[in-house]
Amino acid sequence: MVAFGRTSTAKSTSTLKVGDKAPDFGLPGHRGGETFRLSDIRGKKNAVIVFYPLDWTPV
Repeated sequence: MVAFGRTSTAKSTSTLKVGDKAPDFGLPGHRGGETFRLSDIRGKKNAVIVFYPLDWTPV
């Protein structure tokens, strides 16, 4: 999987169902800052994960 020019090392492609916990993932911080990991806030804060097509995609 490639996102924003980076290659993912994801090993599973299973589909999540309503109520499933989101798998842990990491994203580079804003403006190249520290990496954000979902596991860092799991159980401490709420998180909303939103996926949307980019402006230049034909979706």
